Amino acid sequence: MNKDQVSGRAEEAKGKLKEAAGKVVGSEKLKAEGQVDQAAGKVQKTYGDAKEQAKDALRDADKP
Repeated sequence: MNKDQVSGRAEEAKGKLKEAAGKVVGSEKLKAEGQVDQAAGKVQKTYGDAKEQAKDALRDADKP
């Protein structure tokens, strides 16, 4: 697991909390910020997953 995967998952969690808080207090702005944070976290997590897959593929290609 690399730092992009960890950061992405943390950003997604933060976004979910913000969205839930926005729903509870009735703030559309906070709810929207949470959704944006979740989307950003998913992108970063996906990038980290791709990096990890590439690293694994290179490692497997080096094996005889």
